[in-house]
Order: sequence, then C-alpha cells, then structure tokens
Amino acid sequence: MKGSTYRRCSCRDPKTGKELGTSCPKRNSRNHCTYSVRQELPPREDGSRRSFARGGYESRKVAQADLDHVRALLGLAESDDPEGTELIAEMLEEVSRERAPLHDVEETRRRLNAGQDLIGSLTVAEYLDRWLTGKRIRKSGLNRYETDIRVHLKPRIGQRRLDRLRVSHLSEMFTDIRDANTQILEDNAQRRAAIDELATIPWKGAEHRARRKAMKAAIDAMPPFRRITGPATRLHVKATLRAALNDAIGQQIITFNPAAHVEIDPVRKPKALVWTDERVAKWEQTGEKPSPVMVWTPKQTGAFLDFVAEDRLYAMWHLIAFRGLRRGEACGQPWSETNLDTHSLTVSSQLVQDGWEVEASDPKTDSGYRVVALDDDTVSVLKRHRERQDADRAEWGSAWVETGHVFTQEDGSWLHPGKVTDLFERLVAASGLPPIRLHDLRHGAATLMLAADIDIKIVSDTLGHSDTRITRDIYQSVLPQVGKSAAEATAKLVPLQRKVEAEKAARKAAKKAKAKKARKGDADRPKDKAKAQAKAKKKAKLRKPKK
Repeated sequence: MKGSTYRRCSCRDPKTGKELGTSCPKRNSRNHCTYSVRQELPPREDGSRRSFARGGYESRKVAQADLDHVRALLGLAESDDPEGTELIAEMLEEVSRERAPLHDVEETRRRLNAGQDLIGSLTVAEYLDRWLTGKRIRKSGLNRYETDIRVHLKPRIGQRRLDRLRVSHLSEMFTDIRDANTQILEDNAQRRAAIDELATIPWKGAEHRARRKAMKAAIDAMPPFRRITGPATRLHVKATLRAALNDAIGQQIITFNPAAHVEIDPVRKPKALVWTDERVAKWEQTGEKPSPVMVWTPKQTGAFLDFVAEDRLYAMWHLIAFRGLRRGEACGQPWSETNLDTHSLTVSSQLVQDGWEVEASDPKTDSGYRVVALDDDTVSVLKRHRERQDADRAEWGSAWVETGHVFTQEDGSWLHPGKVTDLFERLVAASGLPPIRLHDLRHGAATLMLAADIDIKIVSDTLGHSDTRITRDIYQSVLPQVGKSAAEATAKLVPLQRKVEAEKAARKAAKKAKAKKARKGDADRPKDKAKAQAKAKKKAKLRKPKK
C-alpha cells in the first residue's frame, strides 16, 4: 500500500483564501513549510478507500519516523487474518481522525493476540458494568459491589478511559468524597437547626402561623438528611475498584492497577472494651458508650441469661454467648448438623439479610465451615429447646412450616436476622444492663474463652477465623480480674531491692506485733497478771533514788 512524506505550505492567498501550495514565494525557505505523511489503509468492507494522514512535522526525519510507525502497526496482522487487518485499520483511522498519539507496537501486538479492542475507548463505567455482570457471588456481596459502583465510582471516574486511569484520578475522587462529607455535615446541621427552631414557634396566632409556613418552606428547600461516606465505606470502594481492575489485568485489558497504589485515610477498627463498674457508672450518668464495641463481664452475662431464661429464644442467646456463633449462623443452624449426642454442631449454612429480604447462603469463607464443641450445659439447654419446639409443632399442626432449623419463629418459619437483633436490643434495655450489640455477645464468648486460658488456635477455630491474628486484634478484651492477675505475675518477675527491703521490714513488723500480742495475752491471765504486777513493782523500786 502506498505511503509517503511531503512538504506542505499552509499559507493562503489573501484575496481568494485558498492555499498557495507550491506557488508560495516562501516555500523554499528552510523553516517555512512543515512536513506531512499519508499512508493508504486497507479498504473498508464496501470497498471505499481510507488512509492515515497527519501533518505539522518540523522535519522530514520526524515525519518518516511516524510513517514507519504506522507501517509497523499495519504489519502486525498476518496476510491471512482479515479480522486483525480490519481492527488495525479501524484503529489507525480513529487515531488519525482524533489526532491521538500512535499506539505502541508491542502493546498493540499483545492486545491483538489477546482478542481485545485496539481502539481503547472502553470507559471505566462500561468495564465496571461488564465486570459486575460476570461476577458469580452471593446476592448480598453483589449488591454491595453494585452500590459502590453506582454511588461512588461511576459518577466520579466512570467517564474516564480505562486504559488511561491513573492514581491521581483516584486521589482526586477520594478527596471529592471527603469534601462532600464536609458539605453533608454542614447541610445536616443547618436542617437540624431549622427543625429545632420550627419546634419553638407556637401554633396559635396569624403571625406565628405565617412564620411556621415560611420555615417549613425553607426546610423543604434544604437538602435532605444524608449519611456521610465513612472510612470503612471508602476502604470498601477502593477494594471494589481494586478487585475489578485486577480482573482487567488478568484479561490483559490493562497492565497497571492504580487502585492498588492510591492512599486513603486508614480505618481504625474499634477495640472491644469491658463494662467495668466505672464505665457503667459513667454510662448511667451520661448515657454514653465508651466504645462502639462493648463486652459484658461474666457476671453481667450471667445476669442477662438469667433475665431471659423464660424467653422462647433463650437457647439462641445461650449458644451465642458461650460458643460465639454469628447472628446469621445461629438463625440458619439446622438440626441435621446439630449432634447433641456427640456434643457438637457443624456450621455449614447461614441466613443473610439483603436489604430486608432474607436468603440462605453458605458461610462466607472456608474457615466459616467448622465444627463447634458444646459443653454439657449448652447441650441440656438445646435439648429443652427441642422439646419445646416439638410441642409447638404439635400445637400448630398442619400450619407448621417445616424448615429443619434449630431456631425458628412460632410457626416454624425462618427467623429474620434483623428482627432477632431488634428483639435482643429490647431484652437488653428491659434487663437494665449496660447496652451491647448482639454481635458483642460473640466478642464476649471470645473474651471468656481467652480468659479461661483456652489456646488461641482453638478459640480462632471455634469462632471461624481464618487467622489467629484476627482473634487477637479484634476479640481479645482483657477482663479486669484477668488483667490484675497478669499484672501481679509480671511484677513478681522483677527482683527490685526496695521491694526486698520492704518485704523484710514487713515481716519484722509482723513478728514484733505477734510477740507484743502474745505478751499482752499473758498479762491478761490472772496468774500471769500477778507476776507481771510484782515484776513491775520490783522495777519501780530499783528506779527509786537512794536518800
């Protein structure tokens, strides 16, 4: 196919407006004209001609280099590969039309061999939609990805080309999210202040009614109350994009994942704190929780279980408190995987909440599949629960819904995890105990096991953690008595001289006090008392001065 470089003068006749071309008087000047290239491309399917054309080169050498580049790209497709030839021709035609830089030869070769688009106009939004459609995960996880993409990623970076996405673009996105949080907080504060002011305006009186009407109109014009995008959500947005771009690298669409290198604010997971007497007293005064994650002491846990002993779901509260099952695992535990004869149950399913809908699902990770040992008391509790469930089944008759679950509603149907949480919160409030979340019963179970000197690996396996570090970092809340014992044991390991001298002085004082007490006891007896009096008189006589 034909191709060439040539000089071109862009000067125009001032009268006609036409280019002078070769008749330009300055054409022979060394730096007056520029160079251009033209390369014939394979014809279109309908037989029409097309070409790659570009001008504005300062020298013939630079123009020739681009012409060689174009020819190298055309040479990537084999003569017996009409599809590849057409793809490269379309790519060069678009590059010429858009005046875009020429594509790298080796990168184009890789994409051509991988069957990818050579034009590279795939946007982030288009790719994320394609990626989400191909995901095969449970519905709740899919919905979480969809929310991140719809709310955060597509509005902010969706229009960018996927192959041109950079770390700086993502940094700008997260900066925008933080700025939006500031604006949301200000809008919420203004709306709250207006509502509070509206509540102070009396209802009666024409002037007051007019003022209330104006205030309501102003409130309606304000942005509605909105939630900010917190650190945990921002981290999840980053994780969603990183997973999507990793798949794009695996498909050889891109070679670099900017989401793996963007820095965002770290997420500090709240540490579980124990409801000590001091914290309970402060909570009673102010109503404030010291931490979002609070754990009951063994005494408080026992008080709660005693309070709910007659509750229909007592066995569930007991199982979570002692064995640390998750809410969904407890709600979805089947009798077929609960062997009371061998004192064990197998966690193999769960009920998960998607919005307000409930669906059965497998455990989230491989470590979620586990066998949990049961103590004698827990087995007895579950046996009584089964007897009560059998009585309910007989009472409901044909209306009973047979799900095979250990914990169900009154008619045997599935428990709703959200309603279980609401019930737990009402029971805690009625008990008068300091507040904890239902998931905090799981924290408490881990804390009790660790306080009982159970091996960390066994605790981790019981809870279904993939790594013992998770158990240490999140669930290990030191109970006061355990911490005191550890502190005393540690202090005894250091031989301080002042401590030795203090102990000697204490022993000497104790010995002296014992001897004094013994003498006093002897003086109190009648016979010894007389001897003591005679001895005292003798000493007094000896002390009397001679005349």
